[in-house]
Amino acid sequence: MPTSVLFVCLGNICRSPLAEGVFRHLVQEQCPSSDYTIDSAGTGGWHAGSQPHEGSIDIAEKHGIDISGQQSRQVLAKELSKWDWVIAMDNANRNNLLRIGADPNKTKLLLSFIPPGYNREVPDPYYDGGFDRVYELIEQGCSYLLDFLESENDTLT
Repeated sequence: MPTSVLFVCLGNICRSPLAEGVFRHLVQEQCPSSDYTIDSAGTGGWHAGSQPHEGSIDIAEKHGIDISGQQSRQVLAKELSKWDWVIAMDNANRNNLLRIGADPNKTKLLLSFIPPGYNREVPDPYYDGGFDRVYELIEQGCSYLLDFLESENDTLT
């Protein structure tokens, strides 16, 4: 069975689509034989159907990742149980996910996978920019997340 990972931010146009693209890229590059289901969503639905923010598209493209085909969507409470891992970009969105029924043991902050496990947040670049820094944080968090998931999968086999 594939390991399923859902990345979540507020509107699903900046951070979580970037995380989805970066994680998918890392899996293809480092673990091509691994089986993952990867998606992203937002806790808010006002951008539903929209393409990712131009800043996220541009920074992803700069690193050889195409996220331009993604479409924003709102996470639904009824889907939360189908995901092995729900990865939030910040505490506000993690709290919103927990409020609608996400499993607290499987709902983590992306940057909590970076040793020593600080529960740091990925800042929202929607208003203030900073897409370069956001990309760096997401890439680092996704890399550690992939290492964690691969080691977890190794212990199960």
